[in-house]
Amino acid sequence: MRPDGGPRPMRSGTAGGCAALVLLAAGCGSSPGTGTQAAGQPSGHGPTVQIMARSLPTVGTVLVTAKGYALYMFAPDNHRSVTCTGVCAGTWPPVKLSAGGSLAAGPGVSAALLGSDPDPDGGRVVTYDGWPLYTYTGDIDPGQATGQDIDLNGGDWYVLRPSGQPLIPRP
Repeated sequence: MRPDGGPRPMRSGTAGGCAALVLLAAGCGSSPGTGTQAAGQPSGHGPTVQIMARSLPTVGTVLVTAKGYALYMFAPDNHRSVTCTGVCAGTWPPVKLSAGGSLAAGPGVSAALLGSDPDPDGGRVVTYDGWPLYTYTGDIDPGQATGQDIDLNGGDWYVLRPSGQPLIPRP
């Protein structure tokens, strides 16, 4: 497990490879999203999810978790709904908002851009400017952004700027 409780990246091996093939059928499905919860408004007595901005090596100032892990957007989400599910979500865990939880904008983050959308796997996923937010199991330590600009699990992944814009390299 990573320090934030997320799983470590899967290592190569026969058992892991077979499990991945079996789970591949789940793939990165899609489901339309609906609605957005207003940022910063508590919906009960659950934990608060805080999103912050932090300068990371090689990518500059981007969104991170309260523990400093980079946050990513998935291009196939099309700025509107969660499409990374099943095996995809095992590699790119979505930032979940638990029932009764609330959102908080940390330093450098606009509360007006925070929200949440339904997760096809259950519950709600935190969004920023409409983009569902994910962490990456390849980021072993806080302050890393090893998932930036990679094509994996059915699409491209990018960190997000505090403006809500993905960091897409110019050709």
